[in-house]
Amino acid sequence: MAARSSNVWFIWLTLAVALLLSVSVLPTWAEPGRPMWLALFLTYWMLAVPHRVGMTTAWCCGLLADVLNGTLLGQNALALMFISFLVLSLHQRLRMFPMWQQSMVLLIVFGLAQLVQLWLNALVGSRPPTVEFVLPALVSSLLWPWVCVLLRSLHIRLGVN
Repeated sequence: MAARSSNVWFIWLTLAVALLLSVSVLPTWAEPGRPMWLALFLTYWMLAVPHRVGMTTAWCCGLLADVLNGTLLGQNALALMFISFLVLSLHQRLRMFPMWQQSMVLLIVFGLAQLVQLWLNALVGSRPPTVEFVLPALVSSLLWPWVCVLLRSLHIRLGVN
């Protein structure tokens, strides 16, 4: 039991890397399509070890993302909670789907989360609504197979459970 618990630190390390990637500097032309790194990494861990990573983890990571991005406190937390609710609700089905179907479902889930973000931004009045808000969901769903394969190989190699 102690050997299995000792590698839980790797989950938190990957989530910290996702937070750093979410605030990393991108060229101005690539900024509208910034991947939703934290949502991608949280989704993988919710599918792989749902008994370790859930809605509380999503809420805490969302609050950290709010502080790092300087957004309204709770905005990213609410979006990540919405993603985690949908992913955990579809957990058994998503695990059975092939990778391309997982990407399509995650495109819809991430797109809905972006709609929540757009709605919150419209309430605050900080960002005008544009079609550009769908781009991060599209890029994230295209990155899903690579993120999943990378994290799965590390997950198996380190024996995280």
